[in-house]
Amino acid sequence: MSGFGGFLLRRAVATVITLLAVSVIVYVVFYATPGNVAQITCGPRCSPEQVHQVAERLRLDDPLAVRYWHFLQGLFVGQDFSTGTSVEHCAAPCLGESYQTGQQVLDIILGKLPVSLSLVVGAMVLWLLLGVGTGVLSVWRRGRVSERTLTAITLAGMATPVFVIGLVLMIVVCGQLQLLPFPQYVNFTDDPEQWAWNLLLPWLSLALVEAATFARLTRSAMLETLAEDHVRTFRAYGVGERAIVARHALRGAFAPVIALNANNVGSAIGGAVLTEALFGLPGIGQELVHAVEVVDLPVVVGMVLVISFFVVLANAVADVLYAVADRRVVLA
Repeated sequence: MSGFGGFLLRRAVATVITLLAVSVIVYVVFYATPGNVAQITCGPRCSPEQVHQVAERLRLDDPLAVRYWHFLQGLFVGQDFSTGTSVEHCAAPCLGESYQTGQQVLDIILGKLPVSLSLVVGAMVLWLLLGVGTGVLSVWRRGRVSERTLTAITLAGMATPVFVIGLVLMIVVCGQLQLLPFPQYVNFTDDPEQWAWNLLLPWLSLALVEAATFARLTRSAMLETLAEDHVRTFRAYGVGERAIVARHALRGAFAPVIALNANNVGSAIGGAVLTEALFGLPGIGQELVHAVEVVDLPVVVGMVLVISFFVVLANAVADVLYAVADRRVVLA
């Protein structure tokens, strides 16, 4: 296949291979660590019999390759777990079973996923609006005091960690000014207005950091486009500066913004771990922190794989959108 269809096929195959490679790396890192995995998972107060039960339940007596093969089978066809008195089937895609609660890892993730998706998607909309808007404004006001002010603000935003911004917003907005209540997650289906109102500060915490990067990228891409020969030709024919910036310079920034947005979705998912813990949001990030604290390896592995899946998927979608915006990518 050639052309755009061939590009899509190659990108799909590369995405599947990447996901398989990630699953191997994650599984080996967590289950081939030095020390007794069963003892670590069960806890220091467990008896030898309890440690042996954990080893049987996690199949730790099998070779690592065999365990990974069973894990891979669970993803595609499901697998069975012994509960001591009966056998419980875990339907595909099966990510395992939490040793601490006995609940299937996929059910735990699906229960927390709406919170994390609400946080990341809302923050993404904000950082695109704020970042691209700031970049366009700095180009429009280039050479003036307002441009230098915006540049200083974006540099400060890039240098400030997300948890610092979150703490400052929470202390000032919720504590001193009392403009917003302390965030408490509300389901979108229950009350859309309260859902957005309670997520506003977490959205801003993530968006302000990422928006600074988008502002810098948009500004540099637009300035590069404005320096090209065809733009000078437009000016010579009397085309207004506003039309040049809006129709030509901004269009030239679309492709790099699309590519950066995919990478930032991955970093935002990582930043969501800190943001959820800071604001007490019951999402994947907070659950992952809890699973690490209690050493619930199946939950940790499952959540890391799901986060990796979204990161790889976001980059694959970005490649497709990049190719749509610039067909030269298809021929590369």
